[in-house]
Amino acid sequence: MDKKEVVEFFDSVADSWDDCMIKEQWKIDKIFDAAGVMAGKAVLDVACGTGVLVPDYIARNVRKCVAVDISEKMIRIAKSKFSAHENIEFVCADAEQAEFSERFDCVMIYNAFPHFTDSEQLFENLSKCLEVGGRITVAHGMSRNDLMKHHSGSAKNFSKILPQADELAETMKPYFDVDTRISTDEIYIVSGKKIRQ
Repeated sequence: MDKKEVVEFFDSVADSWDDCMIKEQWKIDKIFDAAGVMAGKAVLDVACGTGVLVPDYIARNVRKCVAVDISEKMIRIAKSKFSAHENIEFVCADAEQAEFSERFDCVMIYNAFPHFTDSEQLFENLSKCLEVGGRITVAHGMSRNDLMKHHSGSAKNFSKILPQADELAETMKPYFDVDTRISTDEIYIVSGKKIRQ
């Protein structure tokens, strides 16, 4: 999977992204509860797209949200939608390599994990910007099997297979204490805490 091609693909679908988005509130609530997203927390939203989760961060009264995406076009659209919110910041960057000057209570990777080229590098890099005791969460609003079917279409060249929850937990283990593994016919959540500096 070529990173440049991933960027080009997401730039090409950015204009229609919101029209294709299906969000079920009970799933978002379950994911946010598992992720520890609540009032007063600072959140890093990785691969934020057009800001799909931003209204939910606002509703939960987070202190701050930094939303990052590798697609400049996705970020441009997100900025245009949420420019009135001073505690929401959008950054075009590669989360596998970006250096963040601040520390976060929660790192969220929602509906995006299969599009990263190097999972271990991603987790190593994100662990640096997470507070000790902070939580990282990989989540999808559909089952693993449904996601694989979904990615068999136009995104097949820009996606890897989502690992089984236990397999993903093992990949995260050097950096995080994974205590949540949920993989059902409707939802996928793997979440853990950073336990050391």
